[in-house]
Parts: sequence; structure tokens; C-alpha cells
Amino acid sequence: MWFKRTPGRNRRLHRHQVLEVKLRSDQVRGQRVRLARNVFLVLFGTVFVLGLLWTAGELALNLFVYENADFAIELVDAQTDGNIAPEQLRRWAGVKAGANLIGLDLAAVKRNLELVSMIDSVSVARVLPHTLRIRVTERHAIAQVNVQHAEGTNGICVSVYQLDAAGVVIQPLDPRVCTVPLAEMNPQLPVIAGLNNIFLLQPGRRIELPAVQAALRLVAAFDHSPMLGQVDLQRVDVSEPRVIVATTGQGSEITFSLEHAEQELQRWQQIYNYGMQQQKTIAAADLAVANNVPVRWMTASAVPVVTPQTASPLKSRRKNV
Repeated sequence: MWFKRTPGRNRRLHRHQVLEVKLRSDQVRGQRVRLARNVFLVLFGTVFVLGLLWTAGELALNLFVYENADFAIELVDAQTDGNIAPEQLRRWAGVKAGANLIGLDLAAVKRNLELVSMIDSVSVARVLPHTLRIRVTERHAIAQVNVQHAEGTNGICVSVYQLDAAGVVIQPLDPRVCTVPLAEMNPQLPVIAGLNNIFLLQPGRRIELPAVQAALRLVAAFDHSPMLGQVDLQRVDVSEPRVIVATTGQGSEITFSLEHAEQELQRWQQIYNYGMQQQKTIAAADLAVANNVPVRWMTASAVPVVTPQTASPLKSRRKNV
């Protein structure tokens, strides 16, 4: 009967539709494969070309710049505002003669020099075609710390460290690397006494202790005050918790507070002038007391002669950052 043929037609129609769907799926799959292949070829080609350009650029830089003898270092122009010999600066910089000026790591040269505790700041610059320019600012020592320690069977030895106005520890230079003798560079530096923690005395490190900072402010102010040349400031003791005690070559002991040492220096000047009018000089005074300063006097004729001194050049203090 006619209705029995319908399933056969439906099967043929279904088979035809399946074939069409499969054909379309194969076409879509093929298109995707070709698209992926084209994208891969484009990316690979781009990377390959960029790699070639990069390699060619490096070869060109090496050939025409970094290995070019026209940029070989012939002169290291090293200058300082202090007393370090220029030849020593060149050795510390670690720059070899004939090295390529363009390829030189300026940051490494700067770092090599700044490792020296005597050096405060460094600038390094290329001056094409053959010159490396180095400019150095040295730290200026205003006080020293003497540390006693045992050394083998030789008994007790003394190591000397110096401090600049900011409290940075300076290891004294070998006289052979200086342009002038150390005695002329830092004559009669006051001694900071009572600093018992030797681990604080690391060259290049800043000592943050309030007493030490107060002592250094006092020394710096003294070096530029009328008291310079009238008395010798020989020693500042920082062992007390809230005060510092200055000792002069004339036998005076002056006590200062930690917060107002510079201002109290002016009071010292006034008391000293008053005593000289009475032919007396200060044996001891406690300037940390705000009112009615206790003063003990001694006869001025018994005071040792003051050693002539000149004011040290005052350098600006850089902040630690």
C-alpha cells in the first residue's frame, strides 16, 4: 500500500540530509585548518623576521659600537674636591685601559667608588670618543673614635675611625693614596668617647645614636664659633644617657644637653668671656641646666696655652635616603 513506501522515502531524505551536514562540517573543518595554518605561518614568519633583525642589530652594534676601537678609553679624567690621589680613584673605579667607552657599565663604576667610606658622592660620564670623566665629593671628618682591642701577643692596639658631620663612619685612608699627609687633612680632631658598641663602627654606615649626633652638631658648631682659638675642644663623652660632656685642652668640663647643644655653645661663650674679665676660666659648667647654671672656676694663669687652629670648611650635610 502507498503508506508503506513513506518510511523508505524518509530514510533516503534523512540520508541525504546527513550527507549534506557531513559535507558542510568537513568544509568548515578544512577552512579552520587552513586558517590556523595561515595564522601560524604569519606568526612564525613575523617572529623569524624580528629575530633576524634583532640578531643583525646586535651584530651591527657589536661591530660598529661595542667592539669599535674608535671608542676605546684612552683617558680616565678623575678629579676630587678632597685629598684622594687621582690615580687611586682610577684603581678603585676598576676601568681597564682600552675598554669600550660605550659598553662601559657606568653604574658599576659609580658603585665601586661609593663603596669607599671616604667618598660621599660620585658622578660618572662619557665624553666621546675616548674619555671617561669621574668627579668625586669626599666626606669631611670632624671627629674621631679610638677603639682599643687586643692584637695577638703585641698587647693593646688602637684602631682609629673618623666621623663626618652626618655621623657616617670613615675609615682613614692609607697615607700613600693621599695627596697630602693625614695630619694636615684632619689636624687635632676631637675624640668621641664612650661609644662602646664597636659594631656601630662600620665604614660607610651612619651612626644614629642621639648622643653621637648631638656631639657632632656641637663639634661642627664649635669649629665655626668664636670659641675656636680660645680653647681646644679635645673630647666629647657620649656615655651619659641624657647629656654629653665636652673636655677642653685647658682642663674645662662643659656639660651640654642633647637637644640644644648648639644654642648652649653661645652660653658657654658668654660665661667664658665673663670669666676672662675676672682673670678666671671655667673648670666645670653644666649648661644643660636651664637657669642658674652651676659653674666652677679656676685661675686663668694656670690654663695651658691654646694651640692655634683654623676653621674647617663647612660642607652641606646630605640626608640619608
